[in-house]
Amino acid sequence: MSAVREAGTSATDTGPDVTTPRVVTGLVLRTRSGGLSVRLHGRALAVTAVLLVALTMVMGVTLTTGDFALSAGEVLQALTGRGSQAADFIVNTLRMPRLVTALCVGAALAVSGAILQSLTGNSLGSPDIIGFTNGSATGALVVIVVLHGSMTQIALGALAGGLATAAAVYLLMVGRGLHGFRLVVIGIGVSALLLAVNSYLITRASWQEALESQSWLLGSLGNRLWVHASAVGLAVAVLLPLAFVLARRLSMVEMGDDTATALGVDVRRTRAVLLVISVALAAFATAVTGPILFIALAAPQLARRLTRSSGPALLSSALMGAVLLTLSDLAVQRLFAPALLPVGTATGTVGGLYLIWLLVTESRKSRA
Repeated sequence: MSAVREAGTSATDTGPDVTTPRVVTGLVLRTRSGGLSVRLHGRALAVTAVLLVALTMVMGVTLTTGDFALSAGEVLQALTGRGSQAADFIVNTLRMPRLVTALCVGAALAVSGAILQSLTGNSLGSPDIIGFTNGSATGALVVIVVLHGSMTQIALGALAGGLATAAAVYLLMVGRGLHGFRLVVIGIGVSALLLAVNSYLITRASWQEALESQSWLLGSLGNRLWVHASAVGLAVAVLLPLAFVLARRLSMVEMGDDTATALGVDVRRTRAVLLVISVALAAFATAVTGPILFIALAAPQLARRLTRSSGPALLSSALMGAVLLTLSDLAVQRLFAPALLPVGTATGTVGGLYLIWLLVTESRKSRA
């Protein structure tokens, strides 16, 4: 495989010809047959590398610190099955499942938000704002309050609630297209309705059920086992590659329906498939941990600002989401110990400040 540095108008893509010239700088990797072309931007590569280093550092601190401090060597021995019984229990039973869950949930929420923001063309396009997360919460509350189900049934109820909410929003838009502003407005309305339903369910619950419901609604990574990590990990392993494969089509859809259609993209089908992927990622993440707010809203925008990418930057968004959630969870574990503070409170606080800043910034832009 040969590497060629390119600057200027690009004609290396194998898809239909782009009539509008685009100035692109980056590294193009080509097979000898010319059948595959992948463009890598230097800044995006640098940001991705920095995020990987930051994620590795956060993982290292998470696994080595706590009530029982371990050295890096003891952690590695425990991970390879050669550690002491105590180290094996601390690393593989207590810390590692929680860490893996945080990694997968953060990546899933970030990519879900990146897809929605790209499809809607709106900074507020996020499963938190549009109502998919509240739909998952409604499904979980129905299982807790009405069906008195187990943790597995609560997770399944949250998944069903998120998917049902997406189906309801889609049906409300049938025949009008999945246009960004309309999707955000309808989603906000559905979200408000679901919040009212959730409040009603909690008022009808017993004292114990109300406590359990409120605890789940805060969003937490506490007491997460390998069953939780495996469930969300499997969802991420299936859905993230699909999202990455469709990233180029998503970038074309961002150019506008007419341009994307001229480039050979089935806009309606692409939007529908990407919407299903986004909803499924958010639903699986919420089903495992409860609603963890603002990761899906902030991570994609931070990734775009750092990479200065004109496209959705799904890989950088996934890494940013994983870094934000693992770092937030590390903070609540170490800074507020021995109190069992849910990670959702940390992300909600930081995310609320970010949302205020975003709204102020967008308001200033609209005035200008």
